[in-house]
Order: sequence, then structure tokens, then C-alpha cells
Amino acid sequence: MREFMHYITNAFYGATGWNEDNTYKELNATARELIDFPLPRGLRLTLSSLATPHFATSYQLGSIGIVDGSISYLHSTVPLGGIAAQSERIPLPALLRSYRRLHELGSRDTQWDVGAAESAPAEPASPATTATTASTATTNRSWARNGSSLLYGRLYLPQSLLEGLVVRRFTPALQVQLSAVSERSLRNGGTLLGLVQYDKGKYGVEGLASTDGGLLGVRGLYNFGGDTCSAAVNASTSPASPESNNGNSQSGERERIYGRFSAGGEMYYGTLNKSGGMSLGTRFATLPTHRGTPLTATLTINPLMGNISATYAVLARDYCSLATRMEFNVYSYESEWAVGVELWSNRRPAGFLLGAEPSSQPEPVPKPPRRRERSFQAKMEWRLDDPEPEPELELNGRKTEAKPAAVGGMEEYRGVLKARLDQNLRIGLLWEGRVKSLIFSLGTGVDFRKLGEPFRSLGLEIQYSS
Repeated sequence: MREFMHYITNAFYGATGWNEDNTYKELNATARELIDFPLPRGLRLTLSSLATPHFATSYQLGSIGIVDGSISYLHSTVPLGGIAAQSERIPLPALLRSYRRLHELGSRDTQWDVGAAESAPAEPASPATTATTASTATTNRSWARNGSSLLYGRLYLPQSLLEGLVVRRFTPALQVQLSAVSERSLRNGGTLLGLVQYDKGKYGVEGLASTDGGLLGVRGLYNFGGDTCSAAVNASTSPASPESNNGNSQSGERERIYGRFSAGGEMYYGTLNKSGGMSLGTRFATLPTHRGTPLTATLTINPLMGNISATYAVLARDYCSLATRMEFNVYSYESEWAVGVELWSNRRPAGFLLGAEPSSQPEPVPKPPRRRERSFQAKMEWRLDDPEPEPELELNGRKTEAKPAAVGGMEEYRGVLKARLDQNLRIGLLWEGRVKSLIFSLGTGVDFRKLGEPFRSLGLEIQYSS
């Protein structure tokens, strides 16, 4: 489960138009989140709040043998009042969905509408609401041009570990991050990491420096194909021609894979320990305009260590995501594999546990009654008929008023089940969802090679935000 502060940080990046996917470190993000999702340990409770559009707080209390916790504060110069911060209103896919679709490179100003892309279509907005939204978007874009900042701090208790993050946006293409950790057990009492990120859409470059070992490095990512070509962008945004409205053209468009290739690498060198490293990687991912099944495939190579890793992730259905990963070392001939799956459900938690009938389709809603013809009496009196009472439904012997169908014929998801399996027969199970105003995460790890004590971990996390 993504923490509330991570959700707010993503909202900041979205409000300023920063594309997190256009970095080399996020090359394997989709497969990593589908396979290597963290399992909760012990009992943990988090209370968070977006007190003002510029300020957020979070308090966490946990128990894993000993009682510990943390206090977090976040300040943003960009107003974030337009996002859903209440735990009962946050779209679950925005917090819990692992498969990440790439954003269009040409949509820098509107690439992150938090939760909108993952939730059901919204109701038609009124002119006043549309004007307000447009004004907010214009304001956020001006903040991105003139510079924006984010300050984040977190204190862990009782170990007195302090971490901080400063993000400064100088231009729409240049961003600087400084992150620091302070603890007595670390060398020199702490460590500092600096990142300089330059994103031009078609390519992105990062330079990093760390006080831990005097590490210096550079990494970059270059995109080609798909929306990187201006002709492809114009073709995808232009209206379809009349000739393309026939069935054959639509079938051909669906079978054609429309995606973006990305290739990059990283190099780093430790000035204190006189050692370095490098890696190369490539990725192909379909774009949102692709009409077929979304998929992501990556290949990374570490030539110094001889390690080769290949991943493949696919969004088979809107409620089902699958991922596989295969690793091989050319020096030791050792190999590893892992698979992950994510299943979404719109059932209540009790039905999810007890194995109730799946409701992949929304409950049937009766068709509205036909508009009857105006009565003769109303015609004679030059008036309309009195409005009829709303129809009532009879369910299990009780009468209830008819409810409107879900927007767009879709029903809100109420939970997700995540599972993974590796070559060592270790299984990770995670069930996340929402009950009333609480978002929960219940997970366990099982090791089938140790049948005497198969359960390696068990935990429950609960989040509430206002």
C-alpha cells in the first residue's frame, strides 16, 4: 500500500507536470510493484490529513515486538486542494494499483490527474466547475514555470532517525532533489543524496552525488517510436477519417501495437572505495491510445556482474494484471524467476473472504419507465401532468427506491488481492481494500520449504485520512 505522503508527493509532481516515468530508475517499476510488493509486519495504524492545500501531516503507530512510530510533515508551494484526500473518497486504484501506464510525452501539463485515470468516469461538470478546474490547472502550470518547491520531513521514534526531502522545480525541464538521513549508527552521523533531473520529454538525464562512499553517477533514458514522433502525435490527436469508421479499420487498429521504446543506462563510481558499476536497459510499453491489451516488457543487463534480467507485465483485464521476471547470471549460471498477479474485486470484504458469487458486472438497474402521454384532463387545462413518484424495487420482500446506475456503467472497486511466487516456493499474499472510511492492508508470507513453520510473516496496516 502506498503511504499517504507518497500519494501527496505524486500529486505534487502531477500538479507541476513532472513525468516520473521518464527516468531510468523507473524502467522496471511496473513489474517491481507487481512482484516485489511489501508485506505488512505486525500491526500499524496511520492517521493523515491534508490540513490545507499546502500542508499535510501524518502520524504512524506500529507494534512489531516493540512499539514504534513516526511523525511526518509536508509543505508544498503548489496548492493541492483539488485532489481527494479523505480516505473514503480516494480512488483505490490511485493508492493500490500496481500496473503503471505511461503518460503521453506531449501531455506535460495534464499528465497527472490524481485518481481520475484509474477511477470511473466522472459526471459531466457544470460550467462553473469546469472554469474552476481550468483556473486551477492554469495556476499550477504557472507555478511550474515560475518555480515550485516541496519540503518533507519524517521523524522515527524511538530510534530518533530523521529523514528529509527537498524538491525544487527551477524550470519545466529542470528539477533538483535533496534527500538526507540522520542517525547515529550511520557513518558521519548521516548521509546526503543529491539529484539533478533534466527532462525534455524525448530524453531524460539525471546526475547524482552521495556522501555515502563519495558516490558519483549519471543515468539517462532516451525514447523513440510511438508518441516521440511529431507525426505520430498529430495522428493520434487528429479526428478519425470517415474511411476509418468501418469494422476492418477498427480491427486493424486494435491488432496494431502502439507503444514507445525506451533505452538507457547508468554509470556510477565511488570515490572513497574506488569501485564503480554500470547497467544498460531497454523497455517497450504500450501507450494509453493503444486499443489492445496494455503490456510492458523490459530487459536490463549488468555487464560487470554478468546479470541479465527480463520482465513482462500485462493488464489482461481491467481487474487483472500479471507479471513475470527471469534473471540469469552468465558467470555462475544461477537463475531466478518470479511471478505476480493482481486481482481487483467490487465485492464487499465479507463476500471476498467467504467466496460469494463474483459480481464482475454491476447490479442490474431497472429501465426507467416510458414517458406516458399527457392525460386528456391536462390537455384541456393547458398544463402538464403531476410528476409520478419514483418507482420502487422489491428485493427479498422489501421495497427500496431505485438507485441510479454507476457512472459509465462501472462499479467502484472495493478491494484487490495480490500474490507472488518465486523459485524457492515462497508465496506472498496481500489483500487490500476499504471498509467504511478505513483503508486496510492484510498480508502474509508463506514458505512451503519449511512446512513446520510455513508462515514467515503476518501483518495488518490501517490508514485513515481527512
